[in-house]
Amino acid sequence: MERQDIEYKSLQKIHSGDKGFKDLSVTCVALANAQGGQIFIGYDDKTGEPPAEQRVSVKEINDTTSRLRSLCFNVALASSSIMHSGNGGQYFIITIYPSVHSIASTSDGKFYIRIADRCEPVRSEDIQRLANDKQSFQWELVCTHKVSLSDIRPEALKDFAEHIRQSDRISEHIRQMSDIELARNYNLTEGEYLTNLGILWLGNASQRSRIMYPITVQYIVYDNQDRKIRKRDWHDNILNPADLLLSIEKEATELKYSYEFPEGLFRKQIYHYHPKVIRELLLNAFAHKSFCISGDIMIEVYPDRLEISNPGGLPLGVTKDNILHQRQRRNPHFIRIMHDLKLMEGEGSGYDLIYELDARDSKRLPEIESDFNYTKVTQYSEITNGGIIPLLDYTLNHYTLSQKDIITLGIVAVKQKILSTELARLLQLSETDRMRNYVDKLVNLDILVKRGKKKGTEFLINPKLVTNAHLNIKTSLKTIEPYRIEALIEEDLRLHPGSRISEISRRLPDIEIRDIRKFVYNLAHNGILESSGSKTNRIYFLKQVPTE
Repeated sequence: MERQDIEYKSLQKIHSGDKGFKDLSVTCVALANAQGGQIFIGYDDKTGEPPAEQRVSVKEINDTTSRLRSLCFNVALASSSIMHSGNGGQYFIITIYPSVHSIASTSDGKFYIRIADRCEPVRSEDIQRLANDKQSFQWELVCTHKVSLSDIRPEALKDFAEHIRQSDRISEHIRQMSDIELARNYNLTEGEYLTNLGILWLGNASQRSRIMYPITVQYIVYDNQDRKIRKRDWHDNILNPADLLLSIEKEATELKYSYEFPEGLFRKQIYHYHPKVIRELLLNAFAHKSFCISGDIMIEVYPDRLEISNPGGLPLGVTKDNILHQRQRRNPHFIRIMHDLKLMEGEGSGYDLIYELDARDSKRLPEIESDFNYTKVTQYSEITNGGIIPLLDYTLNHYTLSQKDIITLGIVAVKQKILSTELARLLQLSETDRMRNYVDKLVNLDILVKRGKKKGTEFLINPKLVTNAHLNIKTSLKTIEPYRIEALIEEDLRLHPGSRISEISRRLPDIEIRDIRKFVYNLAHNGILESSGSKTNRIYFLKQVPTE
């Protein structure tokens, strides 16, 4: 399967002339501008492996390497010898090294960057950002201060190795490595010296303070008047990232407050901020911090929200509108260590987990701000609709749902009724077809009801689910059937003739004004309502039926 640093291409790419080689050059440039990678040439798109009868010649490998070098600028690449797959088919590998000190481009002057498993063009306005990101991409592997293993405390490497070996996320092969071999495997050393990443994990306070720039944190609590009432900082560089994370979680007592909700004979506790949400937000701040920009990670706690910001904008290609699905890692080796130590859920951004936990607790989804120098995430503590929590609990206890299902269910339950276009926006889906993966199962299980067509399609919680759950959920006009809304509008205008749409909306507050506007226009089109006045001051009446 293709990923951030792996691409599979058919042998036809090098047999199709200029077009195929141009496509390969784009991949080479994109990988070089990220963290490097490999192109496996000779893999069939349908079977996912080389055809059994496929043969590759040394001349083809040499010609491919030579041609790609002529089509790429500032790209270092090398080819393997002939490789053999399990079925006997032959293929070869082109290895692309990261372009550390320059920006790679194709021979016709175009720039590309690798984002997840795709090669995306870099716009002219993003060239400066790419140049700065490239420094961040390579920061982990640089040996700047010539700190050797003999210069660190012996127990530092021993403790790191023991914690790695205790993880069930590593293979037996890695578990059998010596301490020094583990340090090399996780890119903590390069030859006899520690990399920046190695100093961050194994160094002492003095050694960490000399790298640009170690992880420093400020934790500030504000009252209702935005006055600082408590502050704690971690500027001494004593702790490695794992110990720093645990220390912050221990000190952040204000993040452990909770609400209590009645649940039958018992009471259910819901945290202002789920502990896993806090950890994911902190880990994202650590993992996506730009170590080439001076600045603290800021944790600011207000009575109604938590704001976490870190130096450095979102990686190129990732925005606040696609962060749920994009996987672009600024510090991939740091993230790998965090993952293997079981400090984080996976090697992605973690926002899918945050969305799931917010959905379970009826919380607002996180808000993200980002510019060139910083990224800030705001998570609100308020439960948007406490009445739906029993419904969510009932559904999750009686149905086996995926993470996508839970996120969608939580959004629809909070909104009560939502248009497909709005749901797609909240789920950060650019294509409506992709939304089927989020809603089809819920509709098939009769958890959600689908109403309308095309862009007018809307989703709401199935009333039968509420009935079956025997829950005393407050009735809302938001989910009322369309013909009943039309009847309400007619009755309203019978009592209040000559009303504007805004006035009708104020008298029917549970119904969204866009729905009222749609049904008023429909009733007028069908001749049930009459109107007068200009477009901005139009008033509506029930059409008078002549009496005989």
